[in-house]
Amino acid sequence: METATHMLRTGRRGTLFEYQMALRDLGASTQRLSLAWSLAWHDIVSRYRGSILGPFWITLSMGLMVLGIGFLYAALFQIPLREFLPYVAIGIVFFGIMTGIVTEGCETFVQAAGMLSQTSLPMFTFVWRTVLRNLINLAHHLIIVVAVLLYFAYWKVSNVPLAVLGLALMVVNVSWLSMLVGIASARFRDIPQVVGSVMQFAMFMTPVFWKADRFGPNHAVLDLNPFYHLLEAVRAPLLGGVVQPRSYIFLVGMAVVGWLVTFTLFARTRRRIVHYL
Repeated sequence: METATHMLRTGRRGTLFEYQMALRDLGASTQRLSLAWSLAWHDIVSRYRGSILGPFWITLSMGLMVLGIGFLYAALFQIPLREFLPYVAIGIVFFGIMTGIVTEGCETFVQAAGMLSQTSLPMFTFVWRTVLRNLINLAHHLIIVVAVLLYFAYWKVSNVPLAVLGLALMVVNVSWLSMLVGIASARFRDIPQVVGSVMQFAMFMTPVFWKADRFGPNHAVLDLNPFYHLLEAVRAPLLGGVVQPRSYIFLVGMAVVGWLVTFTLFARTRRRIVHYL
């Protein structure tokens, strides 16, 4: 049965059949989330094998960047450190995770070329592998967020359940982005460079290092910036703020439309991805 499923990847049987096979792939991947987790954990262990602090080296460097930017920009913008440092810390940590999931998504299928060509594993398994690997990294980086929230006493006003909801919306959205660039990168190998440049541009256009209120309400740089809404859904609750309803509407609509487009593209190209690799 698995061999037959593998062979059907290269045969065209109509649009409806392609959607059925894509749905079957998705369903099979959810039943093998433990495999995706094992692959993600193996990636982390392999990447930092032989180092003393392991992934905490990235956490340490990110913590130093938070301190450097926090102290410098707080003085330049004349913003109280208690207000600015937690804002920057949360922004850097969570935007970094979004960047990681999207940019590493470019290698989702390329990295798994050997397994995809020799086995009939669900392709979605490797999408979840990329997402889970970066969530493991987030677990390490949360040390920075917890530290600043405790030090500046924001834990008293933080709305953690609402922040978790924001994180869920963030993961749902960047997951389809990761898969989309993964499909594109399997076909066009210069896509990772394009994605890297776009994410770098987005970082400076998103209020990560600067306060969003500097623009005032209803500014296009904020309202039309999906990364602003993704970041605000997590950061505002942690800092005791309120997330605007339009941000939730934007993120839910973005998730629905994004997954419909990405899943449709996957259904149409699933049988050819192995050949692209």
